[in-house]
Amino acid sequence: MDILTIVIISIVSVVATGFLTYFITYKSTEKRRVAILKEAESDSELLKKEKILQAKEKFIQLKAEHEKAVNERNSRIAQTESKIKQRETQLNQEAQELGRKNKEFETTKAKVETQLASMEERKEELEKVRRQQVAMLEQVANLSSEDAKTQLIEQMKSEAKSEAMAIVNEIIDEAKMTANKEAKKIVVQSIQRVATEAAIENSVTVFNIDSDEVKGRIIGREGRNIRALEAATGVEIIVDDTPEAIILSAFDPVRREIARLALHQLVTDGRIHPARIEEVVAKVQKQIEEEIIEVGKRTAIDLGVHGLNPELIRLVGKMKYRSSYGQNLLQHSREVANLAGTMAAELGLNASIARRAGLLHDIGKVPDDEPELPHAIIGMKIAERLKEKPEVVNAIGAHHDEIEMTSLISPIVQVCDAISGARPGARREVVESYIKRLKEMEDLAMAHDGVMKTYAIQAGRELRVIVGSEKISDADADLLSHDIAKKIQDEMTYPGQVKVTVIRETRSISYAK
Repeated sequence: MDILTIVIISIVSVVATGFLTYFITYKSTEKRRVAILKEAESDSELLKKEKILQAKEKFIQLKAEHEKAVNERNSRIAQTESKIKQRETQLNQEAQELGRKNKEFETTKAKVETQLASMEERKEELEKVRRQQVAMLEQVANLSSEDAKTQLIEQMKSEAKSEAMAIVNEIIDEAKMTANKEAKKIVVQSIQRVATEAAIENSVTVFNIDSDEVKGRIIGREGRNIRALEAATGVEIIVDDTPEAIILSAFDPVRREIARLALHQLVTDGRIHPARIEEVVAKVQKQIEEEIIEVGKRTAIDLGVHGLNPELIRLVGKMKYRSSYGQNLLQHSREVANLAGTMAAELGLNASIARRAGLLHDIGKVPDDEPELPHAIIGMKIAERLKEKPEVVNAIGAHHDEIEMTSLISPIVQVCDAISGARPGARREVVESYIKRLKEMEDLAMAHDGVMKTYAIQAGRELRVIVGSEKISDADADLLSHDIAKKIQDEMTYPGQVKVTVIRETRSISYAK
């Protein structure tokens, strides 16, 4: 064979081999396909059966839950029906009981009506008998019943009047003989049993220092320390040639005490500058406020006065820093309370209420914002607002005869106030008008815009006005001092002249961090 034949045979052989291989592969793939289809149909049939079973189980579960819910609802309905039946039974029983009681009521009502009718008949018979007896008496006495009654009443009135006048005359005569003697006895005994010290209050306080070198530190560079002290406390600080002493002048004792304690702390500490001064003054003001409350509580305990309102306790403590006609107001009130309690006990009255009224009788002098009213009326309104006893309220308001006295405690407190003070009424008006004038002067200046603080010093001869530098300029400060002076001159009455000083300071503050 030649080469071409060999090539053809080879090609045919390769083609035949490839065809045979393809045929065999096709047959094998067809078998696998059929097998896969059969397997898929089997799996789908199993999945179908499984889903049917799951659906049946879900249906059975839902059916069971539905039946359970229906059973529960039926059970609740049955319980409700049972309760309704019980309620119906109870209502029927109550209706039967009510019917029985109605029947009993009707029976009782019939019996009562029968008894009332019988009583009316007996009443008419008795009235008939009484008229017959009255007619027989009138025939015997030749006098009608009205005339006899009138004569009897007139005779009894005449006899009673005669006896009453005799008794009244005896009582009056006996009272005149013993009243003056007993009154003097009670007053003298009360005064002898109550003894307190009397101290005259001044408008200045002397602050002692170890050496005159301290004066320079208190004054500060160009007077800045002393100006800061006066602005913070409202007290005039007088540094003169008096050895080892600085004078604090102000009409308000609280301000003087704050200034004294602040100076003491500053001198002891050694750091004296405007910022430190303001810090110490604020701290001392808080200490004074706490001391005021403590003094009020201690005073109430000492006098046996219990249940005071906290605001009244604070006012009582504040009395320590007020003066009354030259006396310390707290000491004066304690003395009046002790006198009133002693007198009330002597007269057989309530000594506790008398002491309470005596302690509180001058609380109207303590508030700073005093309206245009006498201090007795102010105190009465405060006590009334704080739910004090009516006897105490009346005693406070009536101790200077501003209102009518309605209890025996009121004249006792008035008498004890006079005993404790022992001063003429004219002086009372002078002191009150003096304090009132200083307060009016400060309020008048405070009414202007930009004013922060006002202080009347030197017994009202000078008014210092502290203004805010951000609101008032230097030119406005001059105008403000002129306006305040003009207003004081036009609206107030005062001796001599009043110096108005407007103080304006500019402060620049920064912090080093």
